Amino acid sequence: MEPLASKIRPKNLSDFIGQEHLVGEGKPLKIAVEKRHLFSFIFWGPPGVGKTTLARIYAKALDADFYELSAVSAGKDDIRQIIAGDKKETKTGKPKILFLDEIHRFNKSQQDFLLPFVESGELTLIGATTENPSFEVISPLLSRCRVFVLNELSEEETKEIIARVEKSEKIKIDKPSKDWLVSMSGGDARQAIAMLEATLNLYGKINIKNLTETLQSKFLRYDKKGEEHYNTISAFIKSMRASQPDAALYYMARMIDAGEDPKFIARRMVIFASEDIGIAQPTALVVANAVFRAVETIGLPECAINLAHGVVYLSQAKKNRSAYDALQEAMADVKKFGNLSVPLKIRNPVTKLMKELDYGKGYEKYTKEDLLPDKIKKKKYLKD
Repeated sequence: MEPLASKIRPKNLSDFIGQEHLVGEGKPLKIAVEKRHLFSFIFWGPPGVGKTTLARIYAKALDADFYELSAVSAGKDDIRQIIAGDKKETKTGKPKILFLDEIHRFNKSQQDFLLPFVESGELTLIGATTENPSFEVISPLLSRCRVFVLNELSEEETKEIIARVEKSEKIKIDKPSKDWLVSMSGGDARQAIAMLEATLNLYGKINIKNLTETLQSKFLRYDKKGEEHYNTISAFIKSMRASQPDAALYYMARMIDAGEDPKFIARRMVIFASEDIGIAQPTALVVANAVFRAVETIGLPECAINLAHGVVYLSQAKKNRSAYDALQEAMADVKKFGNLSVPLKIRNPVTKLMKELDYGKGYEKYTKEDLLPDKIKKKKYLKD
């Protein structure tokens, strides 16, 4: 029996739901498909938002030979096999597109091996990752790929996908069940579809009671792609935020025991050091970075000791989110007001004309004068 996700998977962009900033009219992926523009790129975004589907649609539109690998299980031999192909494939003259899911799981050696094939055009690479490619993809490979950021699905987009399931399976889902599914999935279409499929298989009918029963039986184990992955990392961070090292250590241990990448844990600790501790204890960022470096250098199982050291330190540190909150407020003003005019006094007078236009005139190094643009003068982002 064909899986439900496969049955309702869109075959073209007109049926695709979400990511309008990439697939809408005049947007980059829409243009690439329409003009059959062949290039390598990486999808970066949360799970269940359409990375695999978009890769397949793109390859189909370009009439390319499409190869799909997961970096968790694939290796150099799989790439060699694709490059070699058979005589029939070689004669087609079609471009070869490799979709490499979880590209962040490819180590440096594997990425180095892949690089010359992407450089030469023998392979067009589409990578998919939930992790920041700046950290996980080697610079030479990253420089040859455009990065597209995908967003989690909105509530309305998730409801559209649920409606597609209703139509496909000829069922009716009541509003409370739809609302529950939207809340449970958290913008991850795969979660919603998997929950619907499992509930239909178990009970044959969708309602809140059946959905809840399915959730309890289906998601007890930690799944690095599933809901428990996000539940556990959330609990880990919130335990450190609440200054509870015992709880933080427990959730860290759960992730390590489940096979989570220790760099994923360490990276969240580096973020936490600035976001939650900030200026209350600036050395927290130094410690978190040292832990991340130790994890990179040592690896499991011993690096769990370094993680534990860092977790206890961060949990017990004083907390101050003022720098983080100030950044969010400043970013909101940038979005609201756009590029406000920089005061002439603090502009850089690099040419004669600029000096004549009073760029830099009256500048004092240690002035107490407000240097914000006129429209937001006296605005205070950093609260006392």
